[in-house]
Amino acid sequence: MFHLSPQTFANKTAHYASLVEQARHLITGEPNLIANAANFSALVFHSLPQLNWAGFYLYDGTELVVGPFQGKPACIRIPLGTGVCGTAAHTRQTQVVQDVNQFAGHIPCDAASQSEIVVPLVRADGTLLGVWDVDSPVAGRFDAEDRIGMEALCQVFMAHLA
Repeated sequence: MFHLSPQTFANKTAHYASLVEQARHLITGEPNLIANAANFSALVFHSLPQLNWAGFYLYDGTELVVGPFQGKPACIRIPLGTGVCGTAAHTRQTQVVQDVNQFAGHIPCDAASQSEIVVPLVRADGTLLGVWDVDSPVAGRFDAEDRIGMEALCQVFMAHLA
């Protein structure tokens, strides 16, 4: 149900719209943050080509701590303002990085990662939940369509928090 071949990814907008609907159905009715984050990570990781990591870093009031994800083991703690994830959390702005090696302060959790997109997760009351982080072994993998699609997916995720 959630598999995507590279040929069908030619229309990113339509594919992201489909993923948004799948995510909505996957998490609707389930109030548990960890369960939803785990399934959300698996959905995205197995539905988009050229990814090597997709998951959450959750804010514990001090720093970002790795949460549910798909991919190789990851850095456990990231200070706000450090690396791509910490920058997204601190600025509360999506970060699209075409070449992580050119990002000042990049934290290389997986040396294979070459590009990254990170969406901050902010609750309705303005508090930070964490970030949604997706890495690719391909430089330049993420573009404006990915940004719009990932932000739409994260809006669905945040809307379903208990």
